[in-house]
Amino acid sequence: MSRIDFQSVCKRYAPNAPLTINNANLTIENGEFCVFVGPSGCGKSTLLRMVAGLEEISSGDLSIGGERVNDLPPARRGVAMVFQSYALYPHMTVRENMGFGLKVFGANAAEIDKKVREAAEILQLTHLLDRLPKQLSGGQRQRVAIGRAIVKEPRVFLFDEPLSNLDAALRVQTRLEIAKLHHAIGTASMIYVTHDQVEAMTLADKIVLLRAGEEVQTKGSVAQIGTPMDLYHRPNSLFVAEFIGSPKMNILPAQFESGDSHRATVRVAGTPFEVAVDAAQLAAGTRVSLGLRPEHMRLADSESSPNSLPAQVVHIEKLGEASLLYLELAESLPTITLKVEGTTQLHTGENVRLQVAPSDLHLFDAGGEALARTVPLPV
Repeated sequence: MSRIDFQSVCKRYAPNAPLTINNANLTIENGEFCVFVGPSGCGKSTLLRMVAGLEEISSGDLSIGGERVNDLPPARRGVAMVFQSYALYPHMTVRENMGFGLKVFGANAAEIDKKVREAAEILQLTHLLDRLPKQLSGGQRQRVAIGRAIVKEPRVFLFDEPLSNLDAALRVQTRLEIAKLHHAIGTASMIYVTHDQVEAMTLADKIVLLRAGEEVQTKGSVAQIGTPMDLYHRPNSLFVAEFIGSPKMNILPAQFESGDSHRATVRVAGTPFEVAVDAAQLAAGTRVSLGLRPEHMRLADSESSPNSLPAQVVHIEKLGEASLLYLELAESLPTITLKVEGTTQLHTGENVRLQVAPSDLHLFDAGGEALARTVPLPV
């Protein structure tokens, strides 16, 4: 059993210090790949190190496989950790590095050799077993570090930003290796810490987005838990909406006019917008925030197009597969970003009109909480 339960877990480094982790409640199921993500200083690695037994829990309970492990030493928790640094012994071969932990625990040579070969096959390291770390690339070294964790056959794998030292191409390759590993070892749960949204969105079965700053003390550390698509399509707050997605969601100030349990009408700089949300509890005149994802907007056909705004192109970034257009709006509204496929034919200084469907808009109340969207979640 590899289920992990956090029950009101808190971490405070000194008696009068603010809480680093506040009231973390979450469950990671058997075989689930869970990613901790959030801004710098939000406690991602602290939460991970609590599972490993490298940080004490100030209050609350942590269970692995139904067993409370708050006071259990790291060696008895059935976890294996892969750090940001490879931490390989330079004088040992790949084979010796991968099997060293088993050797320390007294495993016999035949058992070590068998497990090392099995792990090497999974990670495509068999032809490198007799090389020294200095003879390997960065991606190969990180795979050796992962292999060292695999041979222990842990209940839980812990990854602390394992790809941050790799270049872009190696990050993609090693991310694929970790995804394959998750499918190959389906019974062990995995917790992965990263600040990279692409890693979080592509690897995770479940994302735990953590807050940072003063809100941790008042609202707790966990901002939202869900699948990658839950957080992308159903952010529960402005913080989540702006954090998930790249480029980040555009946010415009608006005023609520009317609505019901299926639809809301708001005004942005005098222009009406229909939004597919449950607005039955909002009062007319309430200040709200309208969320528009850059990839969900399009260029309108005419000035009479509904749910549209005039804008002027102030900068263009051509990326090849897509173009990012930075647009100024009227009435001192913030500059927004539009993402279009391919290479745009527009030029800086051109006037355009933006349009977005009611089903693609998000609405947030004055406190930054999201109104429930009334469109089905895309499959």
